[in-house]
Formats: sequence, structure tokens, C-alpha cells
Amino acid sequence: MEYRRFENTVIVRMDRNEDLFAELKKVALKENIKLASISALGTFSHMNVGVYDLDQRKFVGNDFDGMFEIVSLTGTINTMDGEYYCHLHTAAGDKNGNVYGGHLSAGTVGATLEMVITVIDGTVDRIKDPDTGLNIFKF
Repeated sequence: MEYRRFENTVIVRMDRNEDLFAELKKVALKENIKLASISALGTFSHMNVGVYDLDQRKFVGNDFDGMFEIVSLTGTINTMDGEYYCHLHTAAGDKNGNVYGGHLSAGTVGATLEMVITVIDGTVDRIKDPDTGLNIFKF
């Protein structure tokens, strides 16, 4: 992984077999990013995506292995209890044009991944919502 910062924008290149979440956390901690918007494209060789089951109060994900072209990857970096937190969603297509997506729980870079992190001046923490079990913005 390599990146360069331009004022409030960080441009990141992740490389084959890198863990998206581990590399993103490295950048955020090194650059002291407390609040940001994320967008990316590239490929996954492995991903876990799914939906939140409100009745079970947990994310139910599906593992996908192979080469998947990222159609969309969006999310946020912020904090929970003052510590690094990130929340990502993605949609990625296979060689047959089938697209799978939802809440991203795991992602291994396939060939490459290009990410733009837009740093926002400020902080927004998260708190566990007792009604849903989700970690929601705390203003």
C-alpha cells in the first residue's frame, strides 16, 4: 500500500492480497483521521458482504472468492469511544456480470484498489443504539 496526502484528500493505492481494513486503519491512524468520507474502486479476490438482521441484531454476511470488480465502495471513518472506527458498503461484480453487495465485513484486494479519502474537519463519535443494536452517529 502506498498513499499521498493533498491537504484534506488522501489518495491510496492498495496492492494484491492486502487486507482493505488493515491498510485503511494504518492510513487513518498515521494521518490522525478522525472523520472522513471514503470512495474506492478496484478488485477483490475475497469479500464478505451482507445485511444487518435487525431481529438477530447482527450482520449476516456471505463470503465470495474469485475476482470481483468493485462497482462501488463507499463509507466513513470516524470514532467510537474516541477510537478509530470505519463503516463500509460495497457492490462488486463477477465475470458473468452478477453483482453482490451490502455491508462490507472483509475485503482482500484482488489486483489493485484505488481509494480517495476526503478528510472532514471535526469529529463524530458513535454510540450503540439500544433500539437497533447498531453503532450510530452520536452528535
